[in-house]
Amino acid sequence: MTGPILTTDRLILTPVALSDFDDLALIWHDEAFTREITGRALSQEEVWLRLLRDLGHWSALERGNWSLRLKGDGAYVGSVGVLDYRRDVSPPLDAPELGWGVRGVFQGQGLAREGVEAVLGWADTTLDVPRTVCMIGPGNLASLRLAGRLGYVTYAEGTYHGEPTLLLERSR
Repeated sequence: MTGPILTTDRLILTPVALSDFDDLALIWHDEAFTREITGRALSQEEVWLRLLRDLGHWSALERGNWSLRLKGDGAYVGSVGVLDYRRDVSPPLDAPELGWGVRGVFQGQGLAREGVEAVLGWADTTLDVPRTVCMIGPGNLASLRLAGRLGYVTYAEGTYHGEPTLLLERSR
């Protein structure tokens, strides 16, 4: 199963594909990008396993990560997804998780918001769920600001891999 292609004024969102591997390897090797997500750069093996996980989402759940690319030159911007990673977070996530990440060179241009809004529009009309959730580290101020602009509010403070995290929710 492959998912829908979404478009915005500046972006084309395509379901993650094997052809995205090189771009994913570059972004996940960038410590500035990974600092708030994993706390460290990822190896190519780890990126490959993440890619396979994301491909499996589309096959098993008919939702997953989209790759964000600029319409003009096809530059890889980042990703946005509706996910079920079965995270070991406490308290557990109890709704589809929205996640996003944008390369540093594209941050501050509104592209993350544009991509997330497109995916939320798809989720609100396609998925039969009353809400989505996300988890964001308390130090990730840019993501917390974006989540707030999109209507997410904190419903719990939790832990993930022994680190504090904020759990946010947004009603459809």
